[in-house]
Amino acid sequence: MDDWTQTLGAGPLLAIAAGAVALILILIMRFKVHAFLTLILVSLLTALATQIPVEVIVDSLVDGFGGTLGSVALLIALGAMLGKLVEYSGGAKVLAEKMVDMFGEKRAPFGLGLASLAFGFPIFFDAGLVVMLPVIFAVARRLGNNVLLYGIPAATAFSVMHVFAPPHPGPVAASELYGANLGLVLLVAIILAFPVWYLAGYLWGTFIGRRTVLPVPPLFTSAEDEDLPVTPPSVGTVIAILLLPLMLIFLNTGLDFLTTGGFVDGEQTWVHVLSLLGSVPIALLISVLVALVVLGRLRGADGTTLEKIVDSSLGPVASVILITGAGGMFGEILRLSGIGDALADLLSGIGVPIILAVWLIAVILRVAQGSATVALVTAAGLMVPAVMAGDFSQMQVVAITLATASGSVFASHVNDSGFWLVGRLMGMDVKTTLKVWTTQQALQSIVGFVFSLLLFVVF
Repeated sequence: MDDWTQTLGAGPLLAIAAGAVALILILIMRFKVHAFLTLILVSLLTALATQIPVEVIVDSLVDGFGGTLGSVALLIALGAMLGKLVEYSGGAKVLAEKMVDMFGEKRAPFGLGLASLAFGFPIFFDAGLVVMLPVIFAVARRLGNNVLLYGIPAATAFSVMHVFAPPHPGPVAASELYGANLGLVLLVAIILAFPVWYLAGYLWGTFIGRRTVLPVPPLFTSAEDEDLPVTPPSVGTVIAILLLPLMLIFLNTGLDFLTTGGFVDGEQTWVHVLSLLGSVPIALLISVLVALVVLGRLRGADGTTLEKIVDSSLGPVASVILITGAGGMFGEILRLSGIGDALADLLSGIGVPIILAVWLIAVILRVAQGSATVALVTAAGLMVPAVMAGDFSQMQVVAITLATASGSVFASHVNDSGFWLVGRLMGMDVKTTLKVWTTQQALQSIVGFVFSLLLFVVF
């Protein structure tokens, strides 16, 4: 692949990408072909149509699939185990009742969203969503059995934090490329996170949730077991279990800050050990092991019962994991085809204002290849010369960084692994996911850009 150069222009590449997306939708929605098979087939056809060398197509497909699963499969599986243990111990129900008591039935979506914003600061989108789902589902079951009304505000909160706020990889990389002050980016991102979430997540979630009623999927409630403990844990115990991975990951974030700033020698053994414990997969593994003891053994469950609970958590998420990986495969093929780069190069020569140009290029890259992080980092890399050549204030560079981040989240669709993750976890079919989640991500992008534009103009 290193010596291969794409010879097709932006027009043919755009037509191929549009045709591939249309074929996916037709096969899944019209002919009811399973999404996993559809994504593999269309990825192969797209690779052939974009003239990716035949000898590397299979390796490219596998790399795209495996690269996505490498970051997602462990998180989903461990998160599902943790969620199952919280659900079956009665902890999710206890915490749900407490949240409803605190916020009231009408404000429960608001409370879930606020909690997810806090969880989403140090933890990645997919891991945070999976860990939070048992509580979301428990609240939804108690208050009318409508998953979207409570799930979309929470999912949006994780998305907002993942896209805008350091220490998540996209905004950190973009800040470094643009030369933005990372602390200032973090401060502004946290301030803007709430209004962006409120407008594009909470209001949209409550609007669409009341018009599209979907029952809570049986993700954590199958395989009933008579040997489960009868007495549920306390609210404090449940919160401590859910906060454990959060605190471990936050510890890792703090260590990264200290080593980057030169306050701590990053080569010391104890730093490596603590960084290992704070990595997302290890933090979730530790949390699952603690939950097995605290929510299982100490509450009277024997080993056989716990083994059944943990095992039953994997079946419902197997399809989610495979489809998510196949979505990553499709996105990788589109990335390798060069469509995003071709369109971005075309746009960058038009001469639009810098704040609008970075957003539009990130939007094109996002729609073309799927990954928000790839769109953000690639768009920032393309626009670095223009940003460096401009006489911008520190706050304006921050605004440019956040505008790029806003563009990178636009209109999640079938080439984005997150599209399949959210849709399948919440029991949505493709048509409903397009209506609910794709629209939400577009709204989040536009609202984020408007705030970034105001920041750019004012400062």
